[in-house]
Amino acid sequence: MNITNFIKYLNETKKWNIQGKYYTYIDQWRAWWQGFTPEFHTIREIGLDGETRTREMYRMRMPKRACEDWASLLLNDKTFACISDKNSSDWLIGPEGQQTGGILRQIDFWTRANELVELTMRSGTGAFVMSVDNLKVEKGAVVKSPDAVICMDYDPAECILPLTIRHGRVVDVAFASEVTIGGNSCIYLQTHQLVTIKGVRQYRITNEYFTSKDEEKETASYAPTALPDGVIGTFTTGSDVPWFAIITPNVVKNISGGPGLGMAVFAEALDQAKQCDAAFDNYHRDIFLGGKKVFYNKRLLNSYIDKDGKEHFATPDDVRQSLFVHAPGNDPDDEPDWHEYNPDLRVDDNSKAVQDALDYFSFKVGLGTHHYQFSAGNIATATQYNGDRQDMVQHANKHQIKIEAALLQIFKAMLWAGKVIMGQPVNPDAQITINFDDRYIADADTRRKWDQEDALNGFLPKYRYNMEWRGMSEQDAKKAVTEASNESGINERLQFESGDA
Repeated sequence: MNITNFIKYLNETKKWNIQGKYYTYIDQWRAWWQGFTPEFHTIREIGLDGETRTREMYRMRMPKRACEDWASLLLNDKTFACISDKNSSDWLIGPEGQQTGGILRQIDFWTRANELVELTMRSGTGAFVMSVDNLKVEKGAVVKSPDAVICMDYDPAECILPLTIRHGRVVDVAFASEVTIGGNSCIYLQTHQLVTIKGVRQYRITNEYFTSKDEEKETASYAPTALPDGVIGTFTTGSDVPWFAIITPNVVKNISGGPGLGMAVFAEALDQAKQCDAAFDNYHRDIFLGGKKVFYNKRLLNSYIDKDGKEHFATPDDVRQSLFVHAPGNDPDDEPDWHEYNPDLRVDDNSKAVQDALDYFSFKVGLGTHHYQFSAGNIATATQYNGDRQDMVQHANKHQIKIEAALLQIFKAMLWAGKVIMGQPVNPDAQITINFDDRYIADADTRRKWDQEDALNGFLPKYRYNMEWRGMSEQDAKKAVTEASNESGINERLQFESGDA
């Protein structure tokens, strides 16, 4: 899907005014994330025949690695949600809050959410987009559908078209993505707009499908096509709860345009990414060209004439039965007609150049100056560099603010759908807490010991310890503390009575 051409079509047909230019930056960031930009990574070399040839630069592809690392730090298998209402917790995240059941497991939420964080860091923006299969609509409005099923899409920036922004928040938005239906490729456009109908502010959701021709050309054309079976064209939700949540890296954008969109976490580190690839390419080429070379005086070479009458020369090493050839009238011991050359691989210099480039790059993407360190052939992460990881910790805490807000918003939408559409006994207004994995600050055992001591010393409610480390809902956590306290009281009384006897 060529999003820039599709935006032109939408601007003309829907009278929108989306700025397509900003999406060229997103395409550039995607190319760096994929690891190849033709204008930089294509090397031109002249061969012995005078012909110019091209080759791809040897490269490290660090922008993708940085996005992967941020996704691993910010949202991983140790991230979990706690919900104060037991029914809501059981329905959304599973019984006893163990994150092993519920709707989140059914849609493989945490795995896909981790992927979305990487795409967000790559493209500058990501979106959770909720939809409902088996949805029932009457008179254009959503009605209760017990057989409804919640689904989730995870869209990067090139699929997100902000339409209305108020106070820095995306209110109206369209999502465009390429889908395949019956073997045919189509563009799926879903538009979410907050409207007022009969005094009620609610979202109107519109689904459209398009076919395209010559998308990569300026003459690209698009045409509406029929909706797939089961897809509703337009409906209203009856609520102002959005069915989407937008994430951006928590950095201030210094690129003009693209309202509502962020910028890639490595957008300010492209020069450093180039330095990494240039240093690694030079390292690789030095090794490739570093083989032993033996130079011979032409008098030591055997010559022969091929069937076409062209003269060729063979070195002594090419003719094993005459490994040593003595040129008449010359003594090799007095004046050698050959010498050996061993090129310097410059391992230390090249290694330092690569390491310096990695240090600059990791600093620019917010991971700290020593996030990538090679020692004895092993890569070490920032957790092994206590003095240098504060930069990473500060940036991680910043990014988590945006991620937490998006998670809370989409979970609220799911709980709302569970209650209003699916008729489940859940509470959309239940308190939700997102617990992030902060092992990059202290290891899990150390943090658990700290919380345990705080709970025993009265600085932390014991039920909060159960919510944090056992994944319990607030109701289950308080119940467990009460039961433990009652059992402790019974044991103390039995011991007292036994001693008294």
